[in-house]
Amino acid sequence: MAERSFKAEVEHLRKGDGDVFTGEGILAITKALLENGVGYVGGYQGAPISHLMDVLADAEDLMTELGVRFEANASEAAAAAMLAASVHYPIRGAVTFKGPVGVNVASDALANLCSSGVNGGALIIVGEDYGEGSSIMQERSHGFAMKSQFWLLDPRPNLPSITKAVKDGFELSEASNTPVMLMMRIRSCHVTGSFMTKDNVSPPLTVKEAIANPQSDFKRVVLPPASYTHEVEKIEERWPAAEKFIVENELNEMFGPQDAKVGIVVQGGMYNGVIRALQRLGLADVFGSTDIAIYCLNVTYPLVRSEFDTFCEGKDHILVVEEGQPEHIEQALGNFLYKAGQTLKLYGKGVLPMAGEYTGQVMLDGITDFLKEAAPDLLPSQVRAPNQDAPLIPDLSQTVPGRPPGFCTGCPERPIFAGLKLVEQELGKSQITADIGCHLFGSLPPFEIGGATMGYGLGPAANGAFDGGGDRRAISILGDGGFWHNGLSSSIGNMVFNKSDNVVVIVDNYYSAATGGQDILSSRAQNKTKATNNPIGDALKGVGVEWIRQIDNTYDVGHVRDTVREALTTDFKGPKVIVASSECMLNKQRREKPIRNKAIKDGRRVEIPRFGVDADVCTGDHACIRLSGCPSLSLKKLDDPLRDDPIAHIDQTCVGCGNCGEVADAAVLCPSFYRADVVHNPTGFENWRARMRSRLIGWLQTRRDGKRLRFEDAPA
Repeated sequence: MAERSFKAEVEHLRKGDGDVFTGEGILAITKALLENGVGYVGGYQGAPISHLMDVLADAEDLMTELGVRFEANASEAAAAAMLAASVHYPIRGAVTFKGPVGVNVASDALANLCSSGVNGGALIIVGEDYGEGSSIMQERSHGFAMKSQFWLLDPRPNLPSITKAVKDGFELSEASNTPVMLMMRIRSCHVTGSFMTKDNVSPPLTVKEAIANPQSDFKRVVLPPASYTHEVEKIEERWPAAEKFIVENELNEMFGPQDAKVGIVVQGGMYNGVIRALQRLGLADVFGSTDIAIYCLNVTYPLVRSEFDTFCEGKDHILVVEEGQPEHIEQALGNFLYKAGQTLKLYGKGVLPMAGEYTGQVMLDGITDFLKEAAPDLLPSQVRAPNQDAPLIPDLSQTVPGRPPGFCTGCPERPIFAGLKLVEQELGKSQITADIGCHLFGSLPPFEIGGATMGYGLGPAANGAFDGGGDRRAISILGDGGFWHNGLSSSIGNMVFNKSDNVVVIVDNYYSAATGGQDILSSRAQNKTKATNNPIGDALKGVGVEWIRQIDNTYDVGHVRDTVREALTTDFKGPKVIVASSECMLNKQRREKPIRNKAIKDGRRVEIPRFGVDADVCTGDHACIRLSGCPSLSLKKLDDPLRDDPIAHIDQTCVGCGNCGEVADAAVLCPSFYRADVVHNPTGFENWRARMRSRLIGWLQTRRDGKRLRFEDAPA
C-alpha cells in the first residue's frame, strides 16, 4: 500500500497533442516518457523520487496498452542492469532511483553500461536530495558521471524544461551511444506547473518484438580486448558526438545581455534561485528577463568549451553557482580559462559557501557579494552603501529545543527498542549497529540504540569485525525492506558463511515503509501484479540460519525483551535471527481510517480504543516516557499545589496501540495507564447504561463532597 495513490492523476497521462497537462514534476516525467516512445521502465523506490515509482505502478495498465514493460526492481543494481536491453536493441529504456546512494548501489551495472555503450536511448532518472531536506550523507552524483563518463542533465525546475530534458536525454543518448543521467532535485520532483502535451507513442521496437529476434554483439561485452577499445570510443567518438548534439540542439541556454562585463554560470537546477536573487536586487523581473548575463547549464557534464568561450567574450568577471563540494564545474571552467590564457576573474566557492544547500538567502548573499566586487554600479544604492546594519537574527538554539526525527505515533518499531533497552539495563550495553530505514530512529533519544549505519541491508555485515571478539554477542538491526534489497545475501548469507555467533533483529513492518509504504516480497497484502506473502523466516532457513524466532506482535514488550535476552544468553553457536513483525501504523491507519469513518457516517456502531493516564495514580517519575518516546505521550501540569512535578499525559493523537501500557507493565512501572473504548453510534442499551453510570457517579461525588471537612470563616 503506497503512501499515495495517483490513480486519478494517471488519467491525465492519456492527454494528446495540444492538450494542457497540469501537475507535479514526477507526473510530467512519466508523461514525457510515454510521449517519447519509451520501451521499458523500472526502478527502486526511494525519496525524493519514490513517488515516480508509485506513478509508474498506477499507470501500468496504460503502459501495457502502449507495449511498455514496467518492472519494480528489487534494488538499484537490478534497475540499472535492466538498461542492458538498450545495449543491443534500439529500444529506449528508463530507470529511476535515489542518488547518490542509489547510484552507489547501481555502480557495478552503470560502470559496465558506460563501457559497452548503448544502441537505444538509456536514461537514468536520479532523485538528488542534497541539502537539509536529505535523509542521507551529503554527496552528489556528479563525480560518478565524470568517473564513468556518462552525460548528466540538470534541467531548470519547471515542467516544460523537465519534459524537454526527457526528450533531449533520449536523443543525446542515441546520438552519442552513451547512457544519460537526468538529475531531479527534491523541488523539481514536486514542483507544479503546466505544459503542452503530445500524443503518447508506442515504442518502435517493443521488448516482446526484440526477444522474438535476439541480437548480440561480442564487441559490446566488457571483456578484453573489447573493454580497451571502449575507453578509446568514449573519448574519440562518443564525447565529440555528445558535444555536437548539445551545441546544435542548444540544450544549454543563455539569458540576458551577452555583451555585459559580468556573467553567471549556473547549474540548471539552481536557475530559479539565481533569478529570484536577481529579482530581489532589482536586476531581473518576474518573467526571467535579467540585466546580468546567465549561462544556464542544463547539461552539467560534459561541459562544452566552445560554448563557455563564447559566453566569456567581453566579460571581466564570472560567477559559478554550483551547489555542493567538490566544485567539479568550477574546476573545469577554471581549467578552460587557464589553458586559453584568459585573464578574467572566476568566482564561485568563496563568495558562495563551500558546502550546504544554496537556499534563497544564501544565493542572495553570494550574488550580492559577487556584484559588490565585480560590478557595484549595478546594485541598488542601499545595497552598495547601506545606511544601517542588517538586523541580527536571534540565536534560538538556547530557547527552542532540537527536534530530531522519531517514530510515528503507534509505530510498531518503538516497542522493539523498548525491549532492547530493558535487556540492556539487565545484561549491560551491547555493540549494536543500525541500518537504513525507520528503525534508524532508535539510535536517537530516548533509546540511543545503534551507533553506526553503513548502507541499506548492511547492518549485520557492519558487525562482522566484532564477531568472536569477546564474551558478549553483538546485535544488528535490519529492516524488511533492507533484508530483501541487499541484506539476505550481503548480511545474512555473510553471517552463515562465516559461522557468526551474533544476533540480528529484523524489523518487519510489512512494507518498504521508509520510502512510502510500497509492497515487498514479505508484505501481507494481496497484490495482483506482484508476488507477496513470502515469509522472511523461509528465506532465512533457505540460506542456512537455524536459530530463528518469530514475534508476531511487537507491542508485547515483555515477549520482545525475553526473546532478545534468550538470543544473547543461549548456548547455541551460530547466527541468531529474531523476526519482529507488526504492521506499519501509518499504512494501517491509511487503510482502516476511511473504512471506520464511513461506518461512523453510516450510523454503524464503532469502537475506537484510546489510552489515558490516571492523574491520581501517576507519580510523575516519567520512566514511561524514557522507555517509549511516543509523540502522543507528553507532560501535564496539575492544579494540585501539593504536586509540583508534571505527570504523564496522553493527547488526542493517540491511535490506541497500547505500547505505553505494555512498557509500563514490562518495566514494572506505576499502573497509571488505562484503556477506554470510545463508542460511536452506541446502542440504546449502551446509552441507557451510560446515563445510569453518570447518575450513580454524580450521586457518589455529591455524597463524598457533603462529608468533606470544611473550615468556614468565623463571623466578624
